[in-house]
Amino acid sequence: MVNSAVSSTMAERLEELGHISADRLRLSPAPGTATVDDLMDANTHRKPLCELIDQTLVEKAGGFQSSVVAAKIGSISANFVSPRRLGFVVGADGMFRLLASTVRAPDVAFVSREQLPDGKFPAEAYPPFAPDLVVEVLSPGNTKAEMSRKRVEYFHSGTRLVWMVDCVNRSVAVYTSPSAVRILNEEATIDGGEVLPGFSSPVADFFADLDFGCE
Repeated sequence: MVNSAVSSTMAERLEELGHISADRLRLSPAPGTATVDDLMDANTHRKPLCELIDQTLVEKAGGFQSSVVAAKIGSISANFVSPRRLGFVVGADGMFRLLASTVRAPDVAFVSREQLPDGKFPAEAYPPFAPDLVVEVLSPGNTKAEMSRKRVEYFHSGTRLVWMVDCVNRSVAVYTSPSAVRILNEEATIDGGEVLPGFSSPVADFFADLDFGCE
C-alpha cells in the first residue's frame, strides 16, 4: 500500500512537471522539499545541470546537437548585443529565480541594461528576475507540456519574447505570449521585435554548425 501511494505521488509530480521522464527527477532531497541552496549544491558537485521547479530538483534535458545550436544562437545574439552595450547574453549556466520555489536555466537568454541594478551585474547566483528574451533549444528529452509550462512561467515573470528552437525541423517558434506564436522555417529571417530592435538573422544561421563537415 505504501509503495502504491509513493508511485501515485511520483506519477502526479511528473505530470505536474510536464510529463517528463522519471530519470530526470532528483530524489534527494525529496521532491517538494528542495531549496535554492540544494540547487546550488547540486549544480556545483554533480552534472547534468538542474533546475528548481516547485521545490523539486529536475535535471535539464540536453543533447549534443541542441548544445551546438544554443552556442551558435548565443554567439549571434552576443555579437549584436555586446557592441551596442544593450545588456548581456548568457547560456544555460546563467539561471534566473522566477518564483520563490522555481529557478530556470534557459539555453540562451538576453537581459537588458534596464533590468540591471545601477547598470551592474546582479550579485546573486540566481538573480530574482526574468530575462527579456529566452531561447530554449528543444532536446529529445523535452515534452510539449514541459515547454508549455516554461513559457507560462517566463511570461508570467516578465519575459517579453521566447524563441523555441527545433533542431529536427530547423525552425523557430516565436512567442510574444504563452500562446501567441508564429513559426519561422529555415528560409525565413528572425528579428528581435521590440526586445532587440534592429536585430535580424537568417534562421538558417542558427543551424549552420550542424552542417559542419557535410560538404
